[in-house]
Amino acid sequence: MRIVLLDADPITGSARAIPGEAPPASLAQLARLGELEVHGRTGQGEVVARLAGAPIALTNKVVLGPAELQALPELRLISVLATGVNVVDVAAARAAGITVCNVPDYSTPSVAQHAIALLLELVSQVGRHAADVARGGWEASPVFSYYLEPLQELDGATLGIAGYGAIGRRVARIARALGMRVIVHTRTPSNDWEVRFVNKATLLAESDVLSLHVPLSSETFHYLDKSAFSAMKRTALVINCARGPVIDEQALLEALTTGLIRGAGLDVLEKEPPPADHPLLRLPNCVVTPHVAWASAAARERLLSITADNVKAFLAGQPQNVV
Repeated sequence: MRIVLLDADPITGSARAIPGEAPPASLAQLARLGELEVHGRTGQGEVVARLAGAPIALTNKVVLGPAELQALPELRLISVLATGVNVVDVAAARAAGITVCNVPDYSTPSVAQHAIALLLELVSQVGRHAADVARGGWEASPVFSYYLEPLQELDGATLGIAGYGAIGRRVARIARALGMRVIVHTRTPSNDWEVRFVNKATLLAESDVLSLHVPLSSETFHYLDKSAFSAMKRTALVINCARGPVIDEQALLEALTTGLIRGAGLDVLEKEPPPADHPLLRLPNCVVTPHVAWASAAARERLLSITADNVKAFLAGQPQNVV
């Protein structure tokens, strides 16, 4: 049974290898299930040739749309190495008799941790101050303590969360430990008495910090646009560890440069990797990380382990995590 992994580099770390880091052990689990063919990266024009004759495809960000699926009649399983499956035309796959699986919840602790890390950098600016000290800022100071701009305490502030799945719930739990009040906008309010469920207008108006944890869909595309930023507090901060297109980046740029909001912490952008002249990359009130919230060593191991379980379950005739 031939199993083709189209884009291993983001998961194994091979694109920017860390000296001494062992390859994820879970690749061995996949290799025991069949003839495993691993590609670091696959261009869109290489997809059909690499998957020709293979019944099982594993993809992280390589797109499998109608054209590719039509050209691959022997394909029977696509297991996406992620929670979101927007890289696969699920309807076309279903029509072709192809099972599509994903990996839910593998990155919940890591993404929640990263969202809070972005927030803490914006309010406490540990990295910015450490870099200034390294440049000689402290030794040149006439007093024992200095700060580059006013620092913010989170205790008593309101965190707004858009989307209340596993990651949103974990972020809420951490935020409450920091003394924050939590309000939530979601399509499916629960009985969680520790947060207050609100409509989008209230979320925008009351949030001191707004953290996005919605999936990318036609409903959430540009969830934050020019009108949304105009409805927020001028002191508000925005955190995005969801998907880049849930924010209208031009509207965010205008909001950050004109003072509609105070700052933003982003782990995702609309185009990844971004162009060298991307204006958000150089703004002092915008912290950007390279889509790494999901990528702790523990999360990557879970991702591959659950993917191996997906393949094993499919081969046993009992597919799991089917979307």
